[in-house]
Amino acid sequence: MRFDDTNPTKEDVEYVDSIKEDIRWLGFEWDNECFASDYFEQTYDCAVELIKKGLAYVCDYSAEEIRQTRGTLTQPGTESPWRNRSVEENLKLFAEMREGKYPDGSKTLRAKIDMASSNINMRDPVLYRILRAHHHHTGDKWLIYPMYDFAHPIGDAIEGITHSICTLEFEDHRPLYDWVTENCGFANPPHQYEFARLNIKNTIMSKRYLKKLVDNGVVDGWDDPRMPTLSGMRRRGYPAEAIKAFCAAVGVAKANSEVDSALLEHYVRDQLNRTADRVMVVEDPLKVVISNLEEEESITLVNNPNDENSATHEAPLGREIYIERSDFAVNPPPKYHRLVPGGMVRLKGGYILKYLSHETDSDGKVLSVTCEAVPDSKQGGVNAGIKVKGVIHWVDAKKCVPAKLMKYSGLLTDETEDKKDFDDRINPRSLEVIEGGYAEPYLAEQAFGTAFQFIRAAYYKLAGKEGDKLVFYRIVDLKDSFNK
Repeated sequence: MRFDDTNPTKEDVEYVDSIKEDIRWLGFEWDNECFASDYFEQTYDCAVELIKKGLAYVCDYSAEEIRQTRGTLTQPGTESPWRNRSVEENLKLFAEMREGKYPDGSKTLRAKIDMASSNINMRDPVLYRILRAHHHHTGDKWLIYPMYDFAHPIGDAIEGITHSICTLEFEDHRPLYDWVTENCGFANPPHQYEFARLNIKNTIMSKRYLKKLVDNGVVDGWDDPRMPTLSGMRRRGYPAEAIKAFCAAVGVAKANSEVDSALLEHYVRDQLNRTADRVMVVEDPLKVVISNLEEEESITLVNNPNDENSATHEAPLGREIYIERSDFAVNPPPKYHRLVPGGMVRLKGGYILKYLSHETDSDGKVLSVTCEAVPDSKQGGVNAGIKVKGVIHWVDAKKCVPAKLMKYSGLLTDETEDKKDFDDRINPRSLEVIEGGYAEPYLAEQAFGTAFQFIRAAYYKLAGKEGDKLVFYRIVDLKDSFNK
């Protein structure tokens, strides 16, 4: 594994450590760890060799002047006035650049190729620039740094790389890659091959735009659970196995295309469906009093119905419970199969409840509902066969644990919206925080980082604790839109 650390102003040991952590999380290890900067001395020697061959020269143009004289797609570039300096003068100036005798940006080393080339990358590209910046790997040893397009093929050749695989935007750079390896005299030089990068619809894939989100405080870092980075997906709770399955399914293509984000969520959901325990968490609680339940009981719930050898856990059931406020309606809409006045509903794993009454405040908001448990209506009871259409989740009001839910959505608004500017497409509701939820006590015993299926809601990760509150990150919804 090689880190191409040719620009010290944009590289940091934080990135290096994060990349290594990401790769290990995916389940991979590397035999050798190296850096482009490990080969800076050999890269410098290659530049000297090009000067001796008359294939490189020191130019006094500024970066802006080089840009202005490079030409356009239809017009050739203009040769530098210093293009024909002697080999001796170029060697002297290049050595003095290394010694720090000139200010930053005052001189560059350029390849002498063809200023009229149809490929702008071949119009005397810059190979070295003067840059006084601390390097995370080499410290302050170097005052000049090679450009990526120069250091990359040399690093590949030194390491014996056979196939240098990159994305399609580097296709126009391949002639320069080949020019460097050929003229630096490497035997059995490597070859560059381009493939389409993985693009996901309505997802920010540009490092520049992702950095903008971090710098502007739209997200709280590169590992924000909304970020489409490996560290962000790991923090959110995506399983590494799901990401690998997604990439294997998409495959590698030569043509640019986009993959529906629903496909990635499908593989995340598929993995979690097989591994996550089923638990009950109430997001918007409404108190229900079970009038005829005298003593506290416990309900046995299967952790994962997809596993025939699954463990179970006990959920306490007392006289007072919380259900979702949306699971009771005084004036229900059509096809509403939950608790209504005069109706019945089954508690997940527990009794059938029969409505008795409810209380409201002066504004008509329901404060509580009173029900009675149908005797012997639990699993195996004589009345268990009573047919009710609705099954709802719940938590015991006295033993439940306060929960904070972080509900993450996409960073961009719907791609069909006619908004061209990136800033206008930022989703202001990419994070919704729910403070007043309650979780069954089983969750308070589980390890941080564990993923769960909140019954009838979504997949969540237990992220940590704030005071007495358990904090959960929403990973993905239960609904699978991809198969539809």
